Amino acid sequence: MKDFAAIDFETANNERSSVCSVGIVIVRGGEIVDRYYSLIQPEPNYYNYWCSQVHGLSREDTEDARVFPEVWAEIEPLIEGLPLVAHNKPFDEGCLKAVFRCYQMDYPDYEFHDTLCVSRRVLPDLENHQLHTVAAECGYCLENHHNALADAEACAWIAREIL
Repeated sequence: MKDFAAIDFETANNERSSVCSVGIVIVRGGEIVDRYYSLIQPEPNYYNYWCSQVHGLSREDTEDARVFPEVWAEIEPLIEGLPLVAHNKPFDEGCLKAVFRCYQMDYPDYEFHDTLCVSRRVLPDLENHQLHTVAAECGYCLENHHNALADAEACAWIAREIL
């Protein structure tokens, strides 16, 4: 796959609609051509301890952030016509569908691919198939794990290697 958009969400709590940050990496012709990152005011707007421990974000970080529909209005033209790729598609696609439902937006049925699923098939001997492990196997050092943009870039790197 030469043209796609890698996407990663972080959530504020256990509700999939509570996206608090998004990272997008656009790949065309096999090369990264654009990156996008934004904080998002989550819905529902509260953070649980465990999610904050994972990504380091808190209510103070997103207090003045835009709501999802405003952020997505910027993302939509960037990803138009591109399949989406995520590492653990059920999570990221689930977040996207949940936040679309939450804001009563029409979901355009994006084509989604999963680097986690494919990595289990094509790299069966890895000790695990977590994002940082697969990225390292594909020659990418993920230094800021659980930052949505860093994770999207690692996913893009993996997708270029194995999809």
